Amino acid sequence: MLSCTGTAFSQQSLETAYRTTGEAVTAAFAPQQEVLQKSSAVIYAGRKEIAYGTVVSENGHILTKASEVEGVSGLSVRVDRESFKSAKVVMTDANWDVALLKVEASGLVPVEYAPDSELALGTWVVVNGVTSRTKRRALAGVISANAREIPAAGGPALGVTLAKADDRLEVEAVSEGSGAEEAGLKKGDVISKVNGKPTKTLKDLVKLLEDMKAGDAVKLSVKRDGKTMELDVKLSAKAELFADKSRNDQMSGDYSKRRSGFPRVIQHDILASAGTMGGPVLDLRGRLVGMNIARANRCETFAIPVEELRALAEGMMAQAAE
Repeated sequence: MLSCTGTAFSQQSLETAYRTTGEAVTAAFAPQQEVLQKSSAVIYAGRKEIAYGTVVSENGHILTKASEVEGVSGLSVRVDRESFKSAKVVMTDANWDVALLKVEASGLVPVEYAPDSELALGTWVVVNGVTSRTKRRALAGVISANAREIPAAGGPALGVTLAKADDRLEVEAVSEGSGAEEAGLKKGDVISKVNGKPTKTLKDLVKLLEDMKAGDAVKLSVKRDGKTMELDVKLSAKAELFADKSRNDQMSGDYSKRRSGFPRVIQHDILASAGTMGGPVLDLRGRLVGMNIARANRCETFAIPVEELRALAEGMMAQAAE
């Protein structure tokens, strides 16, 4: 599949064409690129690419990473060379961080599901790389770890810092990128109930959250300026909100805001970024074996295995049709 010239061997590094992103290498995956061209999507907020997607029905259903599109206005989608305006988030699954989008379309080419994701270490897989507005680009790599659960890092968190007080839960600060920020909590808010249960102390709050996980939602009763309001807050992974960056993170560049708390993933080593999550992962027969769901660090990308993704797609489309 790969070839090198004598000149390349005499150099300290490969010529550009023979690197993993080079033309000579990507040309070897032309059949898979054709599948990506027709069955993967690029998702835009205005003119900015924010995520990729996986086409799962002929009439416009597309799966993507929920935390990259939730709350974003002006979503549009490109599949192959056709652009679809007014893409709608029909449904989300917090457990898997997956959103089901719908565009007004017919005759799309959905992915072909592989029978399973039982792939040996070193098995070749292909994903959607950096694209132009009209052409997808195939990038290849290998399965680099066994399928496994990725527990939520550090447990669930509201995403707020509380003021020191014995008799109330007063918000002192709201963490950037947290579910609390997304829900609209502000400094000075006083949390009085969680899921309808009176909550006055940090101990009360910890007890209510101890059996929950990142991605779950809680309903808060909040007092602000003499009024009480209710806010739905999605819990975040504590370590992803408050932990300092590890040395590996510092070297990793762009990675996904949510990269833990998945029931099961497969892992590959293809170059990626947070903005390229949501696209299909193909085997060499062009069949879907997974969907990229998190860029974890500079050399690890997690994907939802085909068994779970197929069940999600069929379940979410059935609910959307009710």
